[in-house]
Amino acid sequence: MKREIKFRAWIPTGSGTGDMVQHSTLQEMIYSKSNTFPMVMLKHIDFMQYTGLHDKNGREIYESDILKVTAEDGQSYVAPVKWFGDNGYPAFDLDHVPDEFDYDANVLATIQAYGETCEVIGNIYENPDLLEAQHD
Repeated sequence: MKREIKFRAWIPTGSGTGDMVQHSTLQEMIYSKSNTFPMVMLKHIDFMQYTGLHDKNGREIYESDILKVTAEDGQSYVAPVKWFGDNGYPAFDLDHVPDEFDYDANVLATIQAYGETCEVIGNIYENPDLLEAQHD
């Protein structure tokens, strides 16, 4: 099975704001003949990779998305998607999963295998308040 490799990017515009640029637009910006994409900007851009997974609505799940995970019993929590390769664990997984949700393996794999649902409700750049409420 061939995995689709895609990225999106957060391009800061100043004062904590920015633009989320989706894969198709990002490709267009980088490869256009008009060279509208200054390569010096690359060090300021946060790239996020597509995990290869979809939420309950069919929406693609990217690194830095914020997911609402709902268990079969109706309990839910909110957590961001993170790449853990820098921590010696080369996989996408959820960060800051509440202790009461005990997973023996990768959370993203487990929730899809055991009937829990996940929904993309935002991302860490445009909706950081979704996580602040969880950690207060």
